[in-house]
Amino acid sequence: MVGGGQGAFIGAVHRIAARIDDRWELVAGALSSDLERAMASASDLGIAPDRSYGDYAKMAEIEAARSDGIDAVAIVTPNHVHAAPVIAFLKAGIAVICDKPLCATQDEATEIAKAVKAAKVPFVLTHNYTGYPLIRQARAMVAAGELGTIRVVQAEYAQDWLTEAVEETGNKQAEWRTDPARSGGGGAIGDIGTHAFNLLSFVTGLRAEALAADLQSFGPGRRVDDNAHIMLRMEGGARGMLWASQVAVGNENGLRLRIYGDKGGLEWGQENPNVMTLARVGEPKKIVTRGGAGLGGGAGQWTRIPPGHPEGYLEGFANIYADAADLIGGHGDRALLPGIEAGLDGMWFIDACIRSSKADGAWVAR
Repeated sequence: MVGGGQGAFIGAVHRIAARIDDRWELVAGALSSDLERAMASASDLGIAPDRSYGDYAKMAEIEAARSDGIDAVAIVTPNHVHAAPVIAFLKAGIAVICDKPLCATQDEATEIAKAVKAAKVPFVLTHNYTGYPLIRQARAMVAAGELGTIRVVQAEYAQDWLTEAVEETGNKQAEWRTDPARSGGGGAIGDIGTHAFNLLSFVTGLRAEALAADLQSFGPGRRVDDNAHIMLRMEGGARGMLWASQVAVGNENGLRLRIYGDKGGLEWGQENPNVMTLARVGEPKKIVTRGGAGLGGGAGQWTRIPPGHPEGYLEGFANIYADAADLIGGHGDRALLPGIEAGLDGMWFIDACIRSSKADGAWVAR
């Protein structure tokens, strides 16, 4: 692991997800650029002192040369410290599992794409919501034509944790996420908007062709957006809307997805991820449950406990890590794992939103 030392949030999530299915063991890390802090973090996690590094480049070099070197590295640093370690490990022949978004700038994205193309090992981007069983079920239903031709797609991701200027109170997560030098140009659109945008394409199989965005920074003095309203033109003529906000009081982690075709529609919400509503033209609405009847083999493959026992964020994240283990082992389903294409798509989304908003909501095409 690179990053994720003491006081970090997402590194702990990655470690839990990696261990859930007993597919991974954490054996090495550059957990901080400060060697003393890196060593203390490694000690907390049971990493041997000789495999704790204060420099990711040295870690890549040494681990690649070891007979028992790492199979993959998880990059869980702030956005501006994604590109260099991703490229270093890929060049060393070590598979990479990177947190989203891909990086901080378009130039960095281009360099990562070159490294991925040249590498002989997998690159996985942890858009973890694609690991939820009912999201994968929805994807399969759309692909099978159960909703017909897709007409309307809507996604929203609403939170309230930045309603007040918590970045000024010493909140580590808020500090870097609201600093464009570390987060990149996007605030809410990069942090949570990319998740909603990714889900639209993952489930529908449709790519956005153009967007028009209206971005706001409601927090006094805040240098990145904290609220966004975006219209989308999708392949095949479908139209979409996306709302991302971190100042929506009363919302904790309100990621929601709605997809409507000419034969039916479905609705899903992350805060109750074990239930999905399915409607078909002329029929009563149907409630589909995680692991429930009528979902086929995939539902059982992506779940761990019987229906009625809730699974959620950590288990969905764990599906990404289990699939990554399969992929590195040579028998995984690449289509279910976000990779460089999803990363570049997210970077286009962030850049297009910023350009559109600066142009008073003008449409920006690919």
